[in-house]
This record gives sequence, structure tokens and C-alpha cells, in this order.
Amino acid sequence: MTDLTPRTQPDGAGPTAKPRRKWLPMVLIAAVLVAGGVIVTQFLRSAIDYYCNVDEIGERSGCDTDSRLRIQGVVDKGSVESAGGDTNFDISFNEATVAVYYDGDPGGIFKECIPVVVHGTFDEAGTTFLGDRVEVKHSDEYVSVNDERLDEADDLAVDCAT
Repeated sequence: MTDLTPRTQPDGAGPTAKPRRKWLPMVLIAAVLVAGGVIVTQFLRSAIDYYCNVDEIGERSGCDTDSRLRIQGVVDKGSVESAGGDTNFDISFNEATVAVYYDGDPGGIFKECIPVVVHGTFDEAGTTFLGDRVEVKHSDEYVSVNDERLDEADDLAVDCAT
């Protein structure tokens, strides 16, 4: 048979009270963990740019007009207009076209009829893509303008080695 009487202290005092849990530190730690999780989730969500072809906008998951995107297409011939430091042009891919407004001059080798990737968001109407960065695709083949100079350099290198 088990003795269920309360235990007493050696000095004859009654049973000791259970120490109370300290809830405040646990609540603070839980609040900090939840806040950290929310911050990391929001940061990761805003850092994601979906990569879409022009014809996938509104069709493929993640290519919605209400999120930040990277859109690939080819700059339409005759569509580039620069005025007041801004540039408007159209990009197309698989017979779908999007109007792009870029605040600035894309510069570099940007021109009509080349593949580009534009970073940005759509305007409130969802009709014009507001680009904040333009990347121009180009060939990875190196073509020298003055082949004879390279041949001369190769000949000099061969002469030097002998």
C-alpha cells in the first residue's frame, strides 16, 4: 500500500509549495521567436522575383501582375521612344506583348530586336510594366574586329617561345 500523506520538512513544517513557473521569460522568448519568423518570412517574400516570359504573365503561377517580376522578351522594332530621360518600349515573346516604361536610359548595348530581361512591377492597371532594371542578353561568342592583330600576336608568341 502506498503512503499518500503529505511529506513534511525535517523541521516539522508542512509540505513545501511547488515553485511557480516564471511565465514572463517564456512569453518574451516566444514573442521574439514569432517576430523573428514574421520578419524572415516577409524578407524572403519580398526578395523573390519570379522570372517569366512575356507570354506567361497572368498564365503561370507566380507570374501575376501584382508581384515583382523579371520579364524576358525581345524589344519590338520601332517601339523604343526616349523622352525626358525616360524610355518606353514594347517587349514580345511568343506573340504576347507588354508595354514597358523605364525611368532612365537603359544604355549599353540596348536597342531594338535584342533579347532583354526587365525587372520591375506592373502599374495599378496591370497594363504597363514599370521597369527599374534592364539586362540585355548577348551572345557569348567573341568575335574580334581585327583578326590580323591576334594572328600577329600569336606569331610573336610562337617566336618568343622558340
